[in-house]
Order: sequence, then C-alpha cells, then structure tokens
Amino acid sequence: MYTLKYLQTHEYLLDVDLWRLFANLEELSQTSFRFVTSLFAIIKDYIDASETSPSMDFISVLTKYFRGSLCQSHQTYCLNYSAAVFYLESLRQREDFGIYLKWCEQNEQCRRLHLPELLVAPLHRLTRYPLLLKNIWKRSTDSTEKLLIYSMKEKVEKSIRDLEGKVKWLDNFQKFRHLQEIIVWPPLWDRDKRFFIPECLKHVFKEQMAENILSPTNRHLLHEGKLTLAESTRFLDVYLFLFDDFLLVTKTKRNKKKGGGSDTSLIYPSLTAELQTVIKEGGSCMVLDQPIPLDRLVVKSIDPLHVSVFGLRNAFLIQHENRYRQCIAAFLLQAQTENIKKTWITQITAAISCFTKNQEIKKISLFTSPVESPEI
Repeated sequence: MYTLKYLQTHEYLLDVDLWRLFANLEELSQTSFRFVTSLFAIIKDYIDASETSPSMDFISVLTKYFRGSLCQSHQTYCLNYSAAVFYLESLRQREDFGIYLKWCEQNEQCRRLHLPELLVAPLHRLTRYPLLLKNIWKRSTDSTEKLLIYSMKEKVEKSIRDLEGKVKWLDNFQKFRHLQEIIVWPPLWDRDKRFFIPECLKHVFKEQMAENILSPTNRHLLHEGKLTLAESTRFLDVYLFLFDDFLLVTKTKRNKKKGGGSDTSLIYPSLTAELQTVIKEGGSCMVLDQPIPLDRLVVKSIDPLHVSVFGLRNAFLIQHENRYRQCIAAFLLQAQTENIKKTWITQITAAISCFTKNQEIKKISLFTSPVESPEI
C-alpha cells in the first residue's frame, strides 16, 4: 500500500483506487497494533511486578477495544474485501500494475505470499478474537470479570454473524445488479406476435420491468443454469433462473461481432461461467415468456420412451397455469445429464413447496384476529 502511495506521488498508477484495493487497512492496522501493544503491556507489568501483585486486569483493554473501534474497523474492511479481490484481478491484466505487484511480492516481508493471500488475513484475524476472549475467560478467576469477558465474546460472535449477513446481502445485491444489465425484457409486441400495437400507442406500454422485478430486496436466486428447449422445428439454447417466487425462462442470444476481448469475470464477477461466456460473445439473455409464479408452476419428469423418437434425452416439462388452472404455456426442456435434470426437478419442487408454505403462513397471519387487550 505504501509502495503504491509512493508511486502515485511520482505520477505512476494514478488511476488505481487505493480505497477500492486496500479499504481502511491503515486504520485497521493501527487499531490492531494499539490493541496488541496494550494487551502485552498488561502481561509485561504483571511479570515485572512482585509475586504479591494482583491478577492481570484485562477488562479495561478488552472493554476499550471490543466495545469500540476494533470490530468496527474489521467490519468496514471485510465488507470491502470481495470487491477488492475482483478489483485486484482486473488490475493484474495491466503490465504496469503487474510489474509493481511482482516487485512488492518479492520483498522478504511478504514471506512468499501473494497479495490476495495477504488481503484475506484481517478476515481470519477477526474470527480468532472470540477464541482469544474464550481463553482469557477460562483462565479468569474473578466471577464479575468472567461475566464481562463472556458478554464481550458473545457480542464479538454476534458481530461476526451480522457481518456474514451483510456480506451475503451485498453479494446478492451485486448479483441482481448484474442480472438487470444482461437480462433483456422485450416489449409485448415482440414477445408475442398475436398482439398488434400501432406505433402511436406503444408509448402507453412503457414498462420498467427489469428494475422492478429483479429487485434484490424482494427475492433471492435459488438455482440457475443452461438447458435446451425443444421447439417444433429446432432446439434452442435457453438459460433458466429459479427465484424464490417465480421461474424465468430466457433465450441466450449471442452476437460475436460485438464481443469484446476483455475478461467478463472482471466486469460481472458474480455471474456463472456460462453467463460470462455469453456476455463475452456480446450476447444477452432475452426473456422468452412472462415470469412463471411458483404457485402457477407444474414440473413433470418425462419418460425417455416418449421423447426418444425426437432425439431428446434427460427431458422434463414445465407448465405455466393461470388462476383457473388452465395451461397457458409449456416448455419441453432437455438437460445435459440425468443428474442435472434431477437437480432441476428437485430444486423447483422444493422452491414451490417453500413458496406455498410461506403464502399459507401469510394468509393465517392476515386473518388471525389480534389478541384483545386486557384493558378493554
């Protein structure tokens, strides 16, 4: 970090963002160092003192740091970690950054470790703090002190659990933001040729579906993958997204003429390798039909005997029913292997079951009368 600062003062690598790469590492290092120094000072004072000296008083130091800046500094750093790793990978493609990185990593202070291995160290340290507190708690003899130390250990563990939740939320948010960019929602007249809309009326149908439907605050992506859709005269490459409330069938559209040479994993790090291949070829995912709500979705395994004449293997059927239980759409899909087919059927069945259960719970809570106040 300091080498990069030095280079930037001499007008090299000026476009490299220090915060994106190292976040609050400087603050974190200083806070950690002050904590360790204070901790060892107590031990040293105890050893240097006479045998009649009281037991080591850890409470003041532990309270100061674990109820103050230590965990907060780690949280800030950890929340930036995933983004920092992806940013580092994008920078490594550059020759000038590669030279700087190689020079730094050859320094004996790195102990033959590379930058990604060094960046993850604060995450590991945070998870060790509860162990430290537990060891101090075990060896403490004062009951009041034990209670305070145990309380701090519980708070640090809760802080780590909260951090894991925040990291998952950020990953989910990032994933949905990337999906919004690559999933294309065609207008009604392009999606279904049965509907004729004059040019002068198309403005009435302005829809912001991608922003509203693919909202990370409302739903979670449970399963996704590439399958083959059997049509009357051809097979079509499709990509399915199973969310916790609906299934989305999209057509993978490739356009090799527009494909760039850049590494898509650097632009869309949260996407699967299959989707990154599509984007690398300048493609996108075009929505084939309206989203299928899970309470209107039926999935059926197809016996190989029934479809082998069409050259289909590992096939299963997805039906979209309306509220009157009429089938309004059907997709005959083929998986690459039997195991992938079974996984899809299991995932969809489990998602339907979970969604139905949640809906029933919501209905019960909606119609349940509130408890009457004893004061009435």
